[in-house]
Amino acid sequence: MKYIFTVQGEGRGHLTQAIAMEEILTAQGHEVTEVLVGKSDVRELPDFFRKRIKAPVYRFDSPNFQPSRDNRRNRLGRSIACNIVKLPTYMHSINFIREHIRNSGADAVINFYELLTGLTYAFYQPAVPQISIGHQYLFLHGGMRLPHRHRHEFMLLNLFTRLTCCGAARKLALSFRHMPDDDNENITVVPPLLRREVFGMEATQGDYIHGYMVNAGFAENVAEWHRRRPEVKLSFFWDKKNAGKTTVVDSTLTFHQLDDKEFLHQLAGCRAYATTAGFESVCEAMYFGKPVLMVPAHIEQDCNAFDAARNGAGIASDTFNLDSLTTFAEGFTPDHTFRQWAESAARVICGAIEKYSSPHATQHTGHATPTSTPPVATAGIR
Repeated sequence: MKYIFTVQGEGRGHLTQAIAMEEILTAQGHEVTEVLVGKSDVRELPDFFRKRIKAPVYRFDSPNFQPSRDNRRNRLGRSIACNIVKLPTYMHSINFIREHIRNSGADAVINFYELLTGLTYAFYQPAVPQISIGHQYLFLHGGMRLPHRHRHEFMLLNLFTRLTCCGAARKLALSFRHMPDDDNENITVVPPLLRREVFGMEATQGDYIHGYMVNAGFAENVAEWHRRRPEVKLSFFWDKKNAGKTTVVDSTLTFHQLDDKEFLHQLAGCRAYATTAGFESVCEAMYFGKPVLMVPAHIEQDCNAFDAARNGAGIASDTFNLDSLTTFAEGFTPDHTFRQWAESAARVICGAIEKYSSPHATQHTGHATPTSTPPVATAGIR
């Protein structure tokens, strides 16, 4: 079968999920015809994604979170206001997605939490079935417990999440643990999508703290802690625009631009991990048996941190105060059942995708006519 991906370009998680999904599908004899990735003015598409994804990549303008003035926590109200101004641009992107789906010859669309894909299905009802995948769909599950603070933001998050999956044949909710499906919400619970490199790496116990921050403003938190504890080795990754590949502060503090192979290598060998609570990297740390400090940058990551802490992965905080992480790490015991759950992902997820694509495949195969130059292909290029 043929699939087209649409991917939210915010952060690292959805991009690595798309890489893993392409590997799983192609290993089963399926084909990914192209990958459509949302872009914004505040994020760069990491080089690791361009290098690793095999299908042609096209970019389109998409809504994104706006960070606060200190470039730390994202602000939902400001994000909504800024994105409303760009509605005409987003309508052009919706038409771009619609035309690519129509001309791709794909049997199904796999949507990695991209809002404009959901709106494309809401406005135009493409004949090609859509399967939506992401950890956020677990927040809609009837059996999911969530934090009590920021209730108004959580309501807006759930509204946003429902908009991303408008018209979806099924929602695949990535989860830290096995849970029963929720057919009332059209949800199948599946393991996290980790790339094959994770499964091939051996975890070791290093002497440094590894980290990743989605907003570079958190770097000052890290530098402040470092000034108090300069003897502790710190190696952090960020996506700061215009920064060099490596920024060496001194012999025990270094910041790196995102390089996924080096990121995983350092994660597998670290003493502990500090992050802005993205689902994917928390799962990678859990697989390697590393204790985690989670500093959420927005409401979605608040939910991630709450769920991960409840499953024993680590602790949540408002700042990168690494004292709490070093204390937690002293008594940390890894959960080995998570490894078994994560290793079942290829079988479980591929089975779910084939199940919810196949009933429609014979209806749509051959109805879309591929073209070498989609009518709105100027909206994004590889």
